[in-house]
Amino acid sequence: MTDTQPDNTDTFLSVSQLNEQIKETLQDRFSPVRVVGEVSDVKRPPSGHIYLTLKDQDARIRAVIWRGTAQRFTFDFPEGQEVLCTGSVDVYPPRGDYQLIIRQLEPIGAGVLQMRLRKLQEELAAEGLFDTERKINLPAFPRRIAFVTSPTGAAIRDFLEVAQRRWKGIHVVVIPSRVQGPGAAEEIAAGIAAAQRLSPLPDALIVGRGGGSQEDLWCFNDELVVRAIAACEIPVVSAVGHEIDVTLSDLAADLRALTPTAAGDIVASSRQILSDLDTLKNRLIGGLRTTTANARRELEHCSEANIFRYPFTQVKELSRYLDELAMRGTHALRNCHRQSQERVSGIAGKLESLSPLAVLARGYSVTQTEHGQILISSEHLEIAQHIHTRLARGTVVSRVESIETPSHTDPHQT
Repeated sequence: MTDTQPDNTDTFLSVSQLNEQIKETLQDRFSPVRVVGEVSDVKRPPSGHIYLTLKDQDARIRAVIWRGTAQRFTFDFPEGQEVLCTGSVDVYPPRGDYQLIIRQLEPIGAGVLQMRLRKLQEELAAEGLFDTERKINLPAFPRRIAFVTSPTGAAIRDFLEVAQRRWKGIHVVVIPSRVQGPGAAEEIAAGIAAAQRLSPLPDALIVGRGGGSQEDLWCFNDELVVRAIAACEIPVVSAVGHEIDVTLSDLAADLRALTPTAAGDIVASSRQILSDLDTLKNRLIGGLRTTTANARRELEHCSEANIFRYPFTQVKELSRYLDELAMRGTHALRNCHRQSQERVSGIAGKLESLSPLAVLARGYSVTQTEHGQILISSEHLEIAQHIHTRLARGTVVSRVESIETPSHTDPHQT
C-alpha cells in the first residue's frame, strides 16, 4: 500500500483559515444572542477582564467580559448567581475554542442549582443528618486510614506526604473514585460502602479531592454521597479542597478538613503525642542519671566516714563501754547489798533489845497458867493450881501452895 500525496494543496484549508471561517460563521449566526445561565468559575486577572463559565444542569460555555464592558457593571455576580446575558459567540483562533462575549449582563435572582441545594440542605437537616449528636469522634491513634478519592489526583499525594512525615506507622488504603463529572457521586458512595467492607475496619475514612470550581465540587453536594457519609459506621473526615464553599458532605461528615493536606494533619496528629512521649522519656532518663550521680557522690562521701573506714573501732568502744557499765553495776549492787545488810543488822539489834527473851536473859521470868495465860497478879491463882514459869533457858512447873496478897495497892493499878 502506498501513500498518495495531493498534487494541489490550494484546495486544503489551514487550521488558522478553518478557525477564521468558523469564527465568521458563528459571529454572523449568533450575534446578537441572549443566554440564561448560572455564573461559575469566575476569574478576575489584573488586566481587568472577567472570565467565567455559564452553566445549567446539563451543559456549560466559557464566557468573557472585556474590561471596557466590566467597568460599566455596578453590581457583583457571585458563583451560583443566575444571570441574563446578551452578547455574541466568538472563536479564539489560536486554540479553536469558542466563547460567549458578554456585552450586557443582568442578574435574575438566585440560581436554580443554588435553590435546589438549599432545599436539599433543609430536607437533610430536618432528618437530623447534620446533627452534632450523631457524629463519631476520631480515634486518638488512627493507624489504618481509607481514602475515597482519585488515585491520580493531587489530593492523595498531598495527604500521603503530610501523613507519612508526621507518623510513619500509618497505613493508607486508597479506594479509587471519580471526584467530578457524571457518575462521580455514584462512585464516591460506592467507595464509602467498600470501605465498610474492609477487614480490619479502618480507623478513619477520608472523602475528598483537591480544589476546584463550585461545579467541580458539585458531586459532594449530591444526596447519594451525603446519605452515604451520614450512614457510615467509620468516622468520616470530609476533605473537599475548597476553603470558602461548604459542601453538604462537609456538614454530614464527622469532621471537616479544609484541604487534603489538613486532613493529613488531623489523622496523623498523634505524631505530637509520640513527640511528647519522647520528650518525657528523655526527661526521665536525664532525671535518673542525675539521681544516680547524686547517690554515687553521697555514697563516696559516706565511704570516707570512720564508720566505714574503721568499722570495728566503734564496736570495740561500745564493748569497752559495756564492760564499764557492768563493773559499775556490780560495784553498785555490792554497795547496795552491804547497806541493806547494815540496815537489817540495825533493825535486828533493835528488835533484839525489845525481845522478851532478852528480858528473860537478864534474870526475869514469865509465869503462865496451864492454858498459857500469862499471870500478872496473884489474884487469879488458886491453891494446888499448876503454873509454868519460863526462864531464859528452860521452863519450871510449880504447884501453888499458898497465895500472898500484896499489903498495899500499886498506885499504877486502876
